[in-house]
Amino acid sequence: MNIADIVKNKDTLIAQKKANMKCADGVAVAMIPSDLVIKEPQYDGSVIQVKAVINTTNLMDSHNDVHFPGLWTKSLGENRMVMHLQEHDMKFEKIISDGADLNAYVQTYTWEQLGYKYPGSTQALVFDSTIKAERNSFMMNQYKKGNVKNHSVGMQYVKLILAVNDPQYGAEHEAWEKYYPMIANKETADSVGYFWAVTEAKVIEGSAVPLGSNFATPTLEIKEPEKSTPISIEPPVGTQLTEKEFINILKTELWN
Repeated sequence: MNIADIVKNKDTLIAQKKANMKCADGVAVAMIPSDLVIKEPQYDGSVIQVKAVINTTNLMDSHNDVHFPGLWTKSLGENRMVMHLQEHDMKFEKIISDGADLNAYVQTYTWEQLGYKYPGSTQALVFDSTIKAERNSFMMNQYKKGNVKNHSVGMQYVKLILAVNDPQYGAEHEAWEKYYPMIANKETADSVGYFWAVTEAKVIEGSAVPLGSNFATPTLEIKEPEKSTPISIEPPVGTQLTEKEFINILKTELWN
């Protein structure tokens, strides 16, 4: 579907997006810094505490969505049933944590703190999750071994705006002018020519996934409850996929 068709059918597309829960698994390769690693904890405890980034704002994902700060405010104040899941699978055996074992909130980080070389900051949706072997031993071990490097939010759209990089589309171009300056990966937005600005959404769950459409969703800490020193990500010192490489892969996935 070209941009003219997207603008023409904007209302229908918005209705379709709102009608479905978005599980933001990746359709393109993630820009995970090659040296962003988690040290493997050296313990055999049956309970660990994990700090996980579930979603970040100001970043264009592989669904052509850009989430903006404040989109979770209303939802987090109302929804007490948020769950930490394994790969968006809402079954009892796939729950990692919920209820008293899970605290969901937003926190501002610089991109550098998350391992990315973008200027400025992002508002992250963060889960402080107490993971017990009796609840999901497989995922506890995946976290302990440092294998969970990406997360994904299961959400429902509430408010979204089509933004188009073309002056012939009045309101849509105004939205581009308003929101584009806040995007960290501008070259990705430039290559597509439009994006969906998501300003409000309902968080249903957050999942550990092999690859998320929002690539800046790492595990930040792993520790035992009684330990005072967390096992944290190491500061990045190497390289990652360049923006140009990611754009080329994304364009191939979107348009082929």
